[in-house]
Amino acid sequence: MNQDSGQEAIKLIGVRETPLSIDEVFAAVGHPGAGGVALFVGTVRDSDHARAVSRLSYSAHPTVERELRAVMEKVAADFPVKALAAVHRVGDLEIGDLAVVVAASCPHRAEAFAACRRLIDDLKAQVPIWKHQRFADGGDEWVGAC
Repeated sequence: MNQDSGQEAIKLIGVRETPLSIDEVFAAVGHPGAGGVALFVGTVRDSDHARAVSRLSYSAHPTVERELRAVMEKVAADFPVKALAAVHRVGDLEIGDLAVVVAASCPHRAEAFAACRRLIDDLKAQVPIWKHQRFADGGDEWVGAC
């Protein structure tokens, strides 16, 4: 569906230990042909399955950026995206920290919403990033993103 190659549409991709910036991601997907930009921000919440979360950490497989790029290329192939961006944190995070920020810009809003949703859903399902949650009661659990 996209006339540009998936590579050209990918403007920002990263998996990093440093804090994420919504402004950086939004700026990366700016395009004069985009009438709609959709952005998703995932944050560390204070509970999961009725258990208080005290903190968490993310870890990733060494192939993480290659796998993320493949997901983004597929989104670019399936939607008329002008630009895509995705960044994910690894390491220790606190409640309220940004864990993931993704964005898609397209000619129209419906396409931007759909592309952004597919990007975050496929990232969570296919990219090798794992979450280790620590609970206030002393317990912990690993949650696989794929």
